[in-house]
Amino acid sequence: MVFRDPYILDFLGLNDMYSEKDLETSIIVELQRFIIELGSDFAFMSRQKRITIDNRDYYIDLLFYHRRLKCLVAIDLKLGEFEAGFKGQMELYLRYLQKNEQIEGENNPIGLILCTGKNEEHIELMQLEQANIKVAEYLTLLPSPEILKEKLHRAVAIATSKKDDQDR
Repeated sequence: MVFRDPYILDFLGLNDMYSEKDLETSIIVELQRFIIELGSDFAFMSRQKRITIDNRDYYIDLLFYHRRLKCLVAIDLKLGEFEAGFKGQMELYLRYLQKNEQIEGENNPIGLILCTGKNEEHIELMQLEQANIKVAEYLTLLPSPEILKEKLHRAVAIATSKKDDQDR
């Protein structure tokens, strides 16, 4: 339960039209509030962390360290809904961090893909949990009470279903 879903980013003040760079810049400006929204024990490490693999540069949007989990947390910001290709990109980041940045005594890095929507079946079929990747939605505007209730009921139903499956 370290990672939330969704993240409410209404404090960023973004309007309907923004880019991933706008989202990232807004997060950096409001870093303290963003860390509070992420949850406790996160420490900011880097923005646009450059990694070089086979002479190609890649950039991890945000890199954090989680004290209790004792691991790096790479965050990739995406506009729109989760897509299958995001998994491969994040896996590349995580394997690089594991090989080149992880120090003795730390656990393997975790990836968090923040996007505006997701499909649970995609996430289940892609076995993201086994790859140490989490996907969470973010909202830049606080939803109506009806939508919040619907999301809460859906989350309770999913949690109840998972618990029932474990009890069998």
